[in-house]
Amino acid sequence: MAKGTVVQKIIDKHFISGSKITGEPLAVRIDQTLTQDATGTMAYLELEAMKIPQVKTELSISYVDHNMMQNGPENRNDHLYLRSVAAAKGVKFSRPGNGICHQVHLERFGEPGKTLLGSDSHTPTGGGIGMMAIGAGGLDVAMAMAGKPFRMASPKVIGVKLTGELRPWCTAKDIILKLLSIMTTKGNVGCMVEYCGPGIETLSVPQRATITNMGAELGVTTSLFPSDQRTKAFLEAQERGDKWVELIADADVEYDRIIEIDLAEVEPMAACPSSPDNIKTVSELAGGKVEQVLIGSCTNSSLRDLMLVAAMLKGKTVHEEVTLSIAPGSRQVLEMLARNGALADMIAAGARILESGCGPCIGQGQSPANGTISLRTFNRNFAGRTGTKGDQAYLVSPEVATAAALTGKFIDPRTLEMAYPQIAEADKFLINDDMIIEPPCCGKDIEIIRKPTIGNPPGNEALAMDIAGQVAIKVGDKITTDHIMPAGVHLKLRSNIPAYSQVVFECFTEDGKPSFAERAAAIRDAGTPGVIIGRDSYGQGSSREHAAICPMFLGIKVVVAFTIERIHAANLINFGILPLTFADQADYDKIEENDVLQLNGIREQLAVGATIKATIIKTSGDKYDIILNHNMSEEDIEIILSGGRLNMV
Repeated sequence: MAKGTVVQKIIDKHFISGSKITGEPLAVRIDQTLTQDATGTMAYLELEAMKIPQVKTELSISYVDHNMMQNGPENRNDHLYLRSVAAAKGVKFSRPGNGICHQVHLERFGEPGKTLLGSDSHTPTGGGIGMMAIGAGGLDVAMAMAGKPFRMASPKVIGVKLTGELRPWCTAKDIILKLLSIMTTKGNVGCMVEYCGPGIETLSVPQRATITNMGAELGVTTSLFPSDQRTKAFLEAQERGDKWVELIADADVEYDRIIEIDLAEVEPMAACPSSPDNIKTVSELAGGKVEQVLIGSCTNSSLRDLMLVAAMLKGKTVHEEVTLSIAPGSRQVLEMLARNGALADMIAAGARILESGCGPCIGQGQSPANGTISLRTFNRNFAGRTGTKGDQAYLVSPEVATAAALTGKFIDPRTLEMAYPQIAEADKFLINDDMIIEPPCCGKDIEIIRKPTIGNPPGNEALAMDIAGQVAIKVGDKITTDHIMPAGVHLKLRSNIPAYSQVVFECFTEDGKPSFAERAAAIRDAGTPGVIIGRDSYGQGSSREHAAICPMFLGIKVVVAFTIERIHAANLINFGILPLTFADQADYDKIEENDVLQLNGIREQLAVGATIKATIIKTSGDKYDIILNHNMSEEDIEIILSGGRLNMV
């Protein structure tokens, strides 16, 4: 691990066991956890399954911010369960309407130098105030709440050196888009990004949080800034100045890699469909007709962001062919906008004000029309994530989004006949934590409300001695957890695994042909394990452990790809699915759906080393021997052999 970094200092303070040699297994103590309702229900069901009476962290918070539309009883059933189980287990509960977990946690609970584990991939937002904030699957978060350490690879630390200062109309969003154009969304497993250099002093905490939030798209474990005077000013404005500690890198710091970005050279950028690393400058896209603009999400919904939007809209009207919707990130932000008049400016301009929640970022409403361009200040634009097949979603800054809302087209905001609004940092935020429910001192007498739409975590069998698995599906590069487990209208099924499993890989279903769920279930019911074959960067995106739970429920035992992203690989292991990679990528071309992947003596092979001998048996009867690899730790292997972490617990 790189020396003298902020990363090293936090790990040193929280080190439990393992090795600090880069790439080696490492275990750290977790101070805080957060969950949200789309992933949290399963996490607390798993915590209950462990029979843990009270959480053992310094602070754990259950947020409701995803499933807010309540089409049918399922979402509210989840919320009642989450509220009651939080009270029973000693967890704070953030009520619906209080805001997006990452925004609220940054405002009210994050602390520099602390570790935070969250059941949402954008938990690294907390890195904006110097936390080591990591996204993980719900079961890993449940383990942390149970007092267990979090295990990861000792990280490679990438220093991103910022120099200079942003010019008007150029933003924090453009900084992270620039970095995505350099690092891309793949190849960064096992890395952490640490921002350094004189340029960081010019960035406020909300700007830093935008950058660390969308750092999740890099595929790194987390991203973080030092905790300095800008951090102190933010915490004091939140009346939490007592939580500030200085945390900066040593003067002689050594990074494993350095990337330099001159902020003065950053220009307005956009992530084009359908990947956050498909980057172009806005000037390249200028003139393209825009039909929908959405401003919000945990990336760009801070007070500073929305005050700027309001200033741009003041006295103007949204273009007649554009719909503009704005979602403040927290109740604090919404109320402050309402009190200072900025909300009225937005409404007067024709903006539609959405609830303080995730909403359209996860496909919960506001789907664009077919064949139209949608500009979003969000963090992901995976194909179909908007709820519209063949969508054309672009990720941009609030400045670019608002310029498009006013003009009806892609336009470089630097060409607007408008002075750049100067938005001062708030020296005092409105403090009102009434929507946070504190747990009682002892929750043993609390009745946990469990409505009929809430099931239990499905079980799995221990790994067999030999596996002869049938290939249920073969997919390509950059398969996201949205491909595997769609969100949107299906999110309300998260607590019902048999129902939710019916939409696994729904995006690949062809008209008139069996779905993946039907094929996999038929293989399972025939007594045969199922296998998924992928290519590069399999499982990128969300932390949703359902992308492992539901395939497991359908009988999947093995996933083989070129690379498997960190959180998804951990989730596969947690639920007893064997994650393997091709030693020779050319072997991918030899395998087709319905072929058999034979792994003889797999338990012994895992005990011997990282190389696995396998045989492909074609439907024709032809056979090919291939070599597969794994990078699992001894504990990972123990979990796999047991059939998943819950079996061990």
